[in-house]
Amino acid sequence: MRFTVDEYAKTFKMSKEMIQNKLRTKRLNYIIEGGVTYIIVPRSSLDEEKHRELTQTAKTSLSAPAPQKTTVGMIIALYQKENQQLKLKIKELEAKIDRLVNDKEQMLIAERERIEEIYTAKDEQLKNFFEVINTKLLLSHENKVHDVDISATPITAAPQPSSGGVIELKRYLKFIGMGSDERKAVKRRFELAYGSDVRVIQKEGEFYVDLSRYDYTDFLS
Repeated sequence: MRFTVDEYAKTFKMSKEMIQNKLRTKRLNYIIEGGVTYIIVPRSSLDEEKHRELTQTAKTSLSAPAPQKTTVGMIIALYQKENQQLKLKIKELEAKIDRLVNDKEQMLIAERERIEEIYTAKDEQLKNFFEVINTKLLLSHENKVHDVDISATPITAAPQPSSGGVIELKRYLKFIGMGSDERKAVKRRFELAYGSDVRVIQKEGEFYVDLSRYDYTDFLS
């Protein structure tokens, strides 16, 4: 029988490079017809090679373990194992959910307590403010200068002139919580308005406000 190089490689499971090497070293019989190389193989050699291949295949089949037969018991055991794994995962998820719920509750409690503290502090500030207004800023018909106790907790909202008295400007601005730059700006407005605005009171080089008679909102804004 004769084979082309491709047929020989496929039949005898040999690389083309190895076949070409054998052809160059004259270890294979071949002929060339029409530019095509044919390898000559005696039928007896072919039968012997096929016999060897079949023998090797039979040995491989005998050595391979027989497939295990699936039984009902095996299927039940598999389902039981998977069921146990699912139960464990469910317990883990439930524990995680419980932790998340507890963490959320703790966060809400902490936030509520923080808000309550803020409102309590604000209420205390308002209480202190009105106590100061009612006790320290007394109406003075004689325009007597009163000192204001600024030790009370200041708030940022400017009080409206409800109880009155003449108060030193810088003390008043500190009392209502104005910063240094804001106080300078207000004092500058008083300086510009002095002499032309009856609300601007000056004594011994210091400016004063009369909350019982005038509204100074435009100076503070």
